[in-house]
Amino acid sequence: MDKKANQTTREDFERIFHPQRLAIVGVSAEEDGARGFGTGMLNALNAMGFEGDIFPVNPKGGIFAGLTIYKRVEDIPEKIDFAIIAVAAKAVPEVLESCRKKGTAGAEILSAGFSELGTAEGKDLENKIRGIAAKGIRVVGPNCFGIYCPRSGLTLLPGPDLSRQSGPVAFLSQSGGMAIDFAHKGKWMGIAFSKVVSFGNGVDLRETELLRYLADDQETRVIGMYVEGIKDGDAFFQEIKYTSDKKPVIVCKGGLSLAGQRMVISHTASMGGSRIIWQSILRQVNAIQVQNLEELAEAALAFCFLPQGVFKQISVVGGGGALGVTACDAAETFNMEIPTLCASIQTRVGHLLPKPGSSGTNPIDVANPFVEPKVLKKILRVTAEDKQIDLQIIISLLYHYKTMARLLGKPVSQVAPYRELAEGLRDVVKETGKPIVVILANPKRGVDDLDIVEMLALARREFLDRGLPVFDELHEAIRAIGHVNAYYARRNTKNE
Repeated sequence: MDKKANQTTREDFERIFHPQRLAIVGVSAEEDGARGFGTGMLNALNAMGFEGDIFPVNPKGGIFAGLTIYKRVEDIPEKIDFAIIAVAAKAVPEVLESCRKKGTAGAEILSAGFSELGTAEGKDLENKIRGIAAKGIRVVGPNCFGIYCPRSGLTLLPGPDLSRQSGPVAFLSQSGGMAIDFAHKGKWMGIAFSKVVSFGNGVDLRETELLRYLADDQETRVIGMYVEGIKDGDAFFQEIKYTSDKKPVIVCKGGLSLAGQRMVISHTASMGGSRIIWQSILRQVNAIQVQNLEELAEAALAFCFLPQGVFKQISVVGGGGALGVTACDAAETFNMEIPTLCASIQTRVGHLLPKPGSSGTNPIDVANPFVEPKVLKKILRVTAEDKQIDLQIIISLLYHYKTMARLLGKPVSQVAPYRELAEGLRDVVKETGKPIVVILANPKRGVDDLDIVEMLALARREFLDRGLPVFDELHEAIRAIGHVNAYYARRNTKNE
C-alpha cells in the first residue's frame, strides 16, 4: 500500500465506521429542504437510532429536528469524527477542507457532479477533493450513498429502515443502488452486515484499501463486492489475494459486455475491463465470481450458515417426480453428486415414507405434501447415517397447506407447521453434525396468494433463527453450495 494508506490507522477507521460526533453538511430547516440529501440523511439516522452526537450544518442556520444548525463546520464545538457532505458539487472542496482542519477522520460525499459527467469542470472538482484527501482526511465518494454500519447506526442514503442487527457480511460497491438493494435483500434473506460501503467514484477510499481493512476486521467473515472498474490493477490483485486467503470474497463485476462498459463509464467514470482477464484474475486469487446481485446474496448466505468445508455428496428430500432429474442435473453442473443411498438406509427410509408413490433412494420423494414434521425429522436423521452424505437439502411444500387452511377456516400461517419443522431440522443438525439447507418453494405468488407469501416469510425467519439457510429454488441452493465447495477446495489444496 502507499504511504497514505499506511498512515490510516485502525483508530481512524473506527472513527469513520463508529463515529461518536457526526457532522451533516447540507441540512435545511426550510420546508423545501426536507427533500434534500442532507436532511434525508439526518432523518434516516434518527430513524436508525444513531446514538452519537449529530451536528447539522447550513449557512442559513436555524433549527431542525430539535438540533441547532451550525452555519459553518468551524462553528461546531471541538473536533468531529466523521462528516456527511450533501451540498452542491462546486461547494464540496471548501466544505471538505473545513472538515479536514476540524480533525475529521473521514467524510462521505453524497453529492454528484464530478468526473462521472465527463466534463472538465467535474474532473477539476474531483481532483481538488483528491488533493484535500491527500493532506489527511479519508473520503468515501463522491457520487455515492455512503456507509451502512448496523452496530453504530450509520445508514446508506436513503436507508431509514435497514436492520440494526450486526453480522458477518461486508459489502463494497461502486453503485449506491446496488448497495442499498443488497442491504434490503439481506434483511429478509437472513444476511446480517458488519459494514456496507458505497464508494461511488472512489476518489480516495475504494475497493483496494477497503479490502485490506476488511481482511483484518474481526466483525467480518465474508466480503461481497460490486465492482465496475479499478484504478490500480496490481494493488487490487495483491489485496484481494491477501484477503481471500483469510476469508471468502465474492465478486460481481459490472461492465464486462460492450454495452455494460459504456454504462459504467457514465455511471462512475470507470473502465469495465475484459471478461476473460477478470475471470482469470479472480480464479488465481480464489475469489468467487458471480453474475448478479441475487447470486451474490445466495453465495453470502451459504458462506454464513454452512460450516467451512467441501460438501460433495448430498441428499435431497422433497416431492414430485421431476425432483430427481432437476436435482441430479444441478448437482452435476456444480461438481456435486446425489448418490444412491446404501440398501439398509433405503429400506429404513422406505418404512417411514407414505404410500403409494414415494421413493427412498436419493433424491427421496415423499410423494405427499402433508408429511408431518416428525416424520421428515426421522427421514433426515436416518439419511444422515449414510457415510456418503455430507449435506442434506429439504424441499418444503408448505404452500400446499393453504388447501387445508381453507377447509379449517383458518389463516395458512396458523395451519402450516413451519415452526415444528424448523425445530426438528435443527435437532437433526445437532445430532448428526451434517448441515441441512431448506428450500421454501412457492409457485403461488399472485394477488390471491399473498397469505402464502406472508406465511413463507414467517417460516423463513423460523429456519434462519435456528441456523438453517433458506433458498427459494433448488438450483439456487446447489449453486451457492458449489461456490462454498470451490472456495474451500482451492484453499485446502493451496495449504497442503
